[in-house]
Order: sequence, then C-alpha cells, then structure tokens
Amino acid sequence: MWRSVKITCLTLKLPKNITKGPCFIGGSLPAIASLNASYSTSLSLPSPYLFVPPAERRAISDVRRTFCLFVTFDLLFISLLWIIELNISSTIWNSLENEVVHYKFSSSFFDIFLLAMFRFLCLQVGYAAFRLRHWWVIAITTLVTSVFLVVKVIVSDLLSQNAFGYVLPIASFVVAWLETWFLDFKVLTQEADDERAYLAVVNAACERAPMIYPRAVSDGQFYSPPESVAGSEEDLDEEGLGRRAVTAQEKEYVRQGREALSVVEQILTQEENWKFEKNNDIGDSVYTLEIPFHGKTFILKAFMQCPAELVYQEVILQPEKMVQWNKTVSACQILQRVDDNTLVSYDVSAGAAGGVVSARDFVNVRRVERKRDCYLSAGMATEHEAKPPSGRYVRGENGPGGFVVLKSSSNPSVCTFIWVLNTDLKGRLPRYLIHQSLAATMFEFMSHLRQRIADLRPSLRSHHHHT
Repeated sequence: MWRSVKITCLTLKLPKNITKGPCFIGGSLPAIASLNASYSTSLSLPSPYLFVPPAERRAISDVRRTFCLFVTFDLLFISLLWIIELNISSTIWNSLENEVVHYKFSSSFFDIFLLAMFRFLCLQVGYAAFRLRHWWVIAITTLVTSVFLVVKVIVSDLLSQNAFGYVLPIASFVVAWLETWFLDFKVLTQEADDERAYLAVVNAACERAPMIYPRAVSDGQFYSPPESVAGSEEDLDEEGLGRRAVTAQEKEYVRQGREALSVVEQILTQEENWKFEKNNDIGDSVYTLEIPFHGKTFILKAFMQCPAELVYQEVILQPEKMVQWNKTVSACQILQRVDDNTLVSYDVSAGAAGGVVSARDFVNVRRVERKRDCYLSAGMATEHEAKPPSGRYVRGENGPGGFVVLKSSSNPSVCTFIWVLNTDLKGRLPRYLIHQSLAATMFEFMSHLRQRIADLRPSLRSHHHHT
C-alpha cells in the first residue's frame, strides 16, 4: 500500500515555517509555525556552529561589534564636548590657537581630546583589527586615562575656568571605565561561552562514527528513500537515480541542504543540553537551547503510537497535503526540485496569537534523507527568483532545522517525532510574545498530526485488508 505514495511529497517545501516539516509548521502561529517547521531540524545544538565550518564562522561577534561602536561613541562624545567648550569664551579659531598652538597643561582641554583619541586607536586596533581576546589593551588605556585625569584635575586650574572643567574630565573617566566593564563582563565572557559551545559541538561531531550518506531518492513510486550507503558527497551526485544539480545555483541549494542536515544530526547528539520548558497532558515536551548567533531554539519531542513510516509520509513527504489537516499553514508550494533529495519550497503560515502575529511567508531549501532507523528532513532559509519578498506578507527567515522521525528498535508500531524550530519572524514583534506562542504552536501541530493519523488508520486498515 505504501508504494502508491509518490515521492513527489518530497517536495515538502522547506518553507521557513513549514519547510522543515512540510507546511505543517505554520500551524498555530502563522509566521512562527512556518518558521518552526523549517527550524525543526535545528533541534537544539548551537546550530550556527553545527552547520557552519570553523572557517565560516562570523569574523567578529555581535557583542564585540557593539563594543567597538561604543569606543567610537567615546571619541565622538568627548570631541563634541571639547568643540562646545571651544565656543564658550571666544571664537573656535581663537580658542584652538590658545589650547593647541599655545598649549598649557594647566589650562588646556586639548590633551583630554588626545586622550580620547588614544583610547580609540588602541582599542579599535586591538579588538577590531587584531580581535584580541585579552584584557591587557583595555587595562592600559583605562590606567593611562585614570592616572592622567587625576593628575590633570589636581595640578591644573581647569575647575576655575568654566563648567567644562568638571564635565570633560568626569565624562572621560566614566566612559573609560564603562569600556573596561563592557569588555570584561560582556565581550570576553560571551565570546568564551560561544567558543565552549562551538568546541563541544565540534568534539561531538568528531567522536561520532564517520558520516553515512544516503543514496538519493528516486522519483519512482516507493514511499521511503533507500537505506543510506557510505560514500563521499561527490559520490552522491553520481549515485542519483534521477535529477541531479547542474547549475551553480542548484549546487548551492544542495550545499545548503547538506549543511542543514549535518546540523540536525549533530543536534541529536546534544539532547543532554536541552533545557525543559513545558509539556502537555499527552506527554509531548518542548525544550529550548541557546544557539550562538541564532538565539533561542525550540525543540518538540513527542512519542507516537504509530509506525515511523506513517509519520514520515504525512509530515515529510507530502507537504502540499499538510495544508488539508494542519491549520497552522495556509499554503505550501514547491518552487523547484533541485535533485532527488533536495527541493526549494514556498510556505505561508496562518495568523496566530489571536491576530497579533500576522501571516508570514518563507522560502526554504530542504533535504530529505533516511539514515539507519531515522528519517530526516532538514532545511534552512534561502532565496528563489520565483518568490522574491512582496508587500503582501512579512518574509520570515529560518535557520538550519527540520523534522526527525526515529524508529523504535523494539516496537515497529511506535516512533519518536522531533521538531526543531529556530526562526526569525521579522517584523516588529516582541520576542517574549513569539517565545510564549511557539510552544503552544508546536503542541497544536501535534494535535493536528495525531488527528490526521487517527483519520488515516481506518482507511489504511481497509486498504490493507483488500490488498
């Protein structure tokens, strides 16, 4: 009976919501649902690290970029205060001549400006150009600033001149120590945490057995892809039974699909790092995992009283049909079948949270494979000329993620379903609203899926009986 199901279902789009697991993801939260589907594969590991090779990691972290921006603010702020001071007693040109050309330590503010320039150059060269991960540069700049300002205030007569005799030294002193605090407690600490997470993922990947790659699925009439076989990525293209990526764009889609798939596999090895969030009466559980550069990832884990093949068929192979039973998704469309395992899909999620979250659309690349006793659908956001962003929907964006269906080694009539969601719904939505809604959306999807399985059981038994 299964052989009647065409692999066309494979076209599940990788919609940002739905892509990951067919369109169903877009269920409860319109934008969130669809994103969830695609992110479902990014189960929980720090996905950015998992699927991005070390050489491709972001050159400079967001927190370090913010620090460099603050250092620039330091220079501009002190410069602005000094320029204002120059205009107080006389014209700016006369003041410049007095403070710069006829510089006196006891009465000029020019050296405080030079001190700000000194901090700017040292910190930008050390932490932006050379990306140092040590505190010695900030220690030198802050020490020099502090000592100089203390001596300046004690020896000079600035305090008797005007208000800037107080404002400039105090502002310079405070900003310098704020930079020290920011670097020590924010930049270095967060980057160290990210590095530990990255190394943990790399070590986990290295300790695993060599990757086993599946043979490409044909466009024929069997419902499940053949068992994976060992081989290189290049071998995969040669083993394809049907379509193969030819153009540079198609090969890029295949690369993205494989990248997302490798991330999902690595995430499955990190379950001990998942943080429990909540569960429902049926026993489904939602976990979260903070992923560097991608933020909070949501993971749904559910135990199902049906064969893994049935869930695989309904969730992974038939995305277009998912619209019929998954109310969180309003549209699923396959834009391009790249090769026998890879496709690009377009998905639209329904509105959610009582209309607070409007519908979102997603374009995702998706790869479907079977490895041992595991069915995987992994994908991530991509671009396709057939569906550029439009004014009708806010375009959401999914990171690596997807769906995983695990067979039971002892009982073929039950299975475990995992959906990893790490999505960016874009728009002006409060993060807390999205996070509160995601778990509800995932539970809602599971209720739709269980109802779908229940509706199929009678027809399946009847068909089996006739055959």
